[in-house]
Amino acid sequence: MLLLPALSSISTRREMRPLQGRLSVNYQTLAIDWPGFGDRSRPPLDWRPETYANFLTYVIGTMTPPLYAVIAAGHAATFVLAHACAHPKSFNRLVLLAPTWRGPLPTMMNGHRPFFDRLCRLVDQPLLGPLLYKMNVNRLVIRHMAAGHVYADPALLTPERWHEKLAVTRAPGARYSSIRFVAGKLDPLATREEFLALARQAIIPMLMVYGAETPPRSRAEMDALAAVPGVRSVCLPVGKLALHEEFHNLVAEAIEPFLLDGS
Repeated sequence: MLLLPALSSISTRREMRPLQGRLSVNYQTLAIDWPGFGDRSRPPLDWRPETYANFLTYVIGTMTPPLYAVIAAGHAATFVLAHACAHPKSFNRLVLLAPTWRGPLPTMMNGHRPFFDRLCRLVDQPLLGPLLYKMNVNRLVIRHMAAGHVYADPALLTPERWHEKLAVTRAPGARYSSIRFVAGKLDPLATREEFLALARQAIIPMLMVYGAETPPRSRAEMDALAAVPGVRSVCLPVGKLALHEEFHNLVAEAIEPFLLDGS
């Protein structure tokens, strides 16, 4: 079973650890970081969606023994959904955790804008770039982001977790992938219609789990996905975009029957 974290300025494989611990009682599990994200240094690349699609194809194709299920959060879920459509026999179950297909800025502004590209180029600059990036991942901004749409209970940011999240943003080279995610340059799709079309095309058994406290614009996309025939869904009474990290037991209880279901 492969567990994939969200693509986010503060996300790493560690966010899957609570859920992974619960599932590893009955399954062999592996959680990995996406290129350009995680807690290690990252190269100064112009990260693109095809990079992530190719990486996913490589990882799934080299797994031994073959995968039974993939559990993916946020943007990762949509990349995996697209892979399942292109390679329908690569695994047997797909769990989408609060899936997203559009980055924060396009979500806020209801679409892409030309200045998003200029923003990426500015953050790439050797002198100005690090300053701009630090302004957008300082303690105040991260705490506001976590309380606004990541965690239902801001108290979850204990000193230990707070240190981990800050360390992710400060890893060498973090700004290149982070700004592209925020600006929507890593979006795997362009429209909601494409998102729903993938779900209709997929033949793999699929379960979506999301929280009732999900921010409204992201929640609207998840509600639309839940309405697609054949997509099973569970809306938990609590949880925002990191519900798998904050409410891992509830998430596990929602997905365990699905993983055991032979249909």
